[in-house]
Amino acid sequence: MIAVYSTKSSLPSFDELKSSPNGQMIRVHAADGTVLVSLGPSYGQWISYDDIPEVMRDAMVAVEDRRFRSHPGVDPVAIARILRFAMTREEGQRLQGGSTITQQVARTIFLSNKYDMGRKIREMILALAMERKFSKDQILELYLNKVYFGGGAYGIDAASRKFFGHPGTELSLAESAVVAGLVKAPSRYAPTADAQAAIDRASTVLKLMVETGTISAQQAAAADPDTIEIERDPNQNSVRYFTDWALPQLEVLIDETEAPLEVWTTLDVGMQRAADEAIRVNAPKGAQGALVALDRDGAVRALVGGRDYVSSIYNRATQAERQPGSAFKLFVYLAALEAGHRPDDIVVDEPVEIRGWSPRNSSGRFSGEMTLRAAFAYSVNTIAAKLGQEVGFGTVADMARRFGITTKVNTHPAMVLGSSNVRLIDMTRAFASVSQQGVSVTPYAITRVTANGETIYSHQVDRSHVLVAPYVAAEMTDLLQSAVATGTGRAAQIGRPVAGKTGTTTSNKDGWFLGFSSGITTGVWMGRDDAGRVPGLAGGRAPAQAFASFMRRAVARRPVEQFDTEVTLPEWQLEPDERSWYYGPDNGVFVDEDGNPIDPGDPYYDERGGDRTGEEELDQSWIDRMIGRDREDPQPTPTPAPPPPPRQPADRNPQPRSEDGAPRNGIPPATSILPPGYRAQPQPTATPAAP
Repeated sequence: MIAVYSTKSSLPSFDELKSSPNGQMIRVHAADGTVLVSLGPSYGQWISYDDIPEVMRDAMVAVEDRRFRSHPGVDPVAIARILRFAMTREEGQRLQGGSTITQQVARTIFLSNKYDMGRKIREMILALAMERKFSKDQILELYLNKVYFGGGAYGIDAASRKFFGHPGTELSLAESAVVAGLVKAPSRYAPTADAQAAIDRASTVLKLMVETGTISAQQAAAADPDTIEIERDPNQNSVRYFTDWALPQLEVLIDETEAPLEVWTTLDVGMQRAADEAIRVNAPKGAQGALVALDRDGAVRALVGGRDYVSSIYNRATQAERQPGSAFKLFVYLAALEAGHRPDDIVVDEPVEIRGWSPRNSSGRFSGEMTLRAAFAYSVNTIAAKLGQEVGFGTVADMARRFGITTKVNTHPAMVLGSSNVRLIDMTRAFASVSQQGVSVTPYAITRVTANGETIYSHQVDRSHVLVAPYVAAEMTDLLQSAVATGTGRAAQIGRPVAGKTGTTTSNKDGWFLGFSSGITTGVWMGRDDAGRVPGLAGGRAPAQAFASFMRRAVARRPVEQFDTEVTLPEWQLEPDERSWYYGPDNGVFVDEDGNPIDPGDPYYDERGGDRTGEEELDQSWIDRMIGRDREDPQPTPTPAPPPPPRQPADRNPQPRSEDGAPRNGIPPATSILPPGYRAQPQPTATPAAP
């Protein structure tokens, strides 16, 4: 008792407790200064005991401490339960419940949330002392104005305004039951996080109120929590994925922990809205989606981590690790270009086996000789495997890490087809670095932070880290342009130059599109959280369509920018069939965690079908119209020239041939594979040359 009375004499007055600090507030601004969201403790208006609705007071006592009016600050029954638990608990278990309302006030004001017996004892002493200094009504007033209700809201007024849109003095019986039910687990029962869980918890509170006699069964039945209208935060979906990722970075950027902060970010409100819509509209039914958009200096202009933040706060843009499929070929081709290959080099699409692994092409065939550009545009797996073997799988992994991949990259042969898990934000960063002529781009969200009107942090962009030579980045951009102009990424066209790459994993579990145009680099991922199959999902469909939908709005007010290299049309003979353009899985093989092949059975394909005979021919004028070049320098559309005969290998890459022209290694000459609906010109019969 000496400790109790000693503590009582040192307690602040009631008025001092009412005016105690409210904690650090953080106000987050978009790039244009718009306030996105205010985070941190929010206490609303202080409500005196007499102005607190009686149903709110009764609901809180019923659910948190039904013997509140009779105990001296500590409940003897609860003490016995805690002592018994302390003697029998196993290591790692924490002390359970038992705190009275007075103890919770003591903990909220004076102690931390650390769970141990020492804190419990101090909590009890403080509670006993407070009961001797303050009345029950004063203690309940402190409690209802200071306890945490979730969503940053402290006190019933802040909670009422956040969840119901009106002051705490106007709480109804049903709303009071919702608010009272939040104290046990604010993050679990908050209406904005899980409305049904909040309603179920409110029903429990009403039953407890009936048990304690504060309301009748008829009143409980009339107070239907299902009829409550929850106030939705209009910014909840559009910015919380972004702020959840950005704000933890403050811990390493600044030391200020008490003064209110103004945080200025890179987010573009219009782009964020467009990103939200692009994912919600284009993600297949039952699938999730994510999008990251970076400006040329790494500023994150939009970030969407899922279809709906209220339903799931899991950030798939920054946290999820998924296989990228053929989008990973970016690093294979970067390594090959750095090793000396060029986009027009002739390579051979043929069966290949590496350490017992034989990749297959999504087209189901081998096309013989083609350029490196065509192999990339149509995502030919055998060529990627050959290049990986040539430069070394370790070299490809090193290239991925050089460009910002932070997850583990294996060096098994199948890695060239995207068997290692990656994060969307890392892949977007890599493509952004290519767009910036090989200079490293680091994503950032916070531009500056002010406290009490003074700037305490200002971001500085580092452009000094060169990842590859500019010519390598330019040649990689050349390949990426071809993939969008005529290859697997055609759905990503937006009427101006675009460079990008699709990615689709086996069984249509993941679909990717990453690309850039006019200074904005955007990455899109779609799939199921449980890695289940999504029928019809492919990088060239929904992800590419979401990319195009977003980018049309994102770059609408930016000038059209041409790349260092003009897009070049791959040979018409080598265009694969429609299925490989859109629907085939890019990685073409099931592998286990060690990279060993697994028998996949019959791969799933979703046939597009339909008549394509009315489609345009894929000539250079068609490409010019698709990327907007014809609007800058209008020229009459030339008559398409007859298709050239199959190309022979360049002298710098000779192939041994027999007298009849067939390769001596047994690989047949390149086969003419026309896209469905291609209108070839009649060809004259060639006269055989004299022997």
